[in-house]
Amino acid sequence: MKQAIHPKYELTTIRCACGAEYTVRSTKPNQRLEICAACHPFFTGKQKLVDTAGRVEKFNRRYAKFAPKVAAEPQAQAEPTAE
Repeated sequence: MKQAIHPKYELTTIRCACGAEYTVRSTKPNQRLEICAACHPFFTGKQKLVDTAGRVEKFNRRYAKFAPKVAAEPQAQAEPTAE
């Protein structure tokens, strides 16, 4: 291998927006993340929407006409008649 061509590989701290901190080895010094394993919906099981520029609302408005209609009042059930 050639000498002195590889980047320096050292300990670094990774900080997430949720406040979690991880110490790992990397070629980049300190890093910041928006979503990590502690707050990602896949690992937590909780849905978290990160809406940028109102895209979720735009999607909901566009496809609201295709959503199934839910009846406001429950339908009256036919009562059996005793004859």
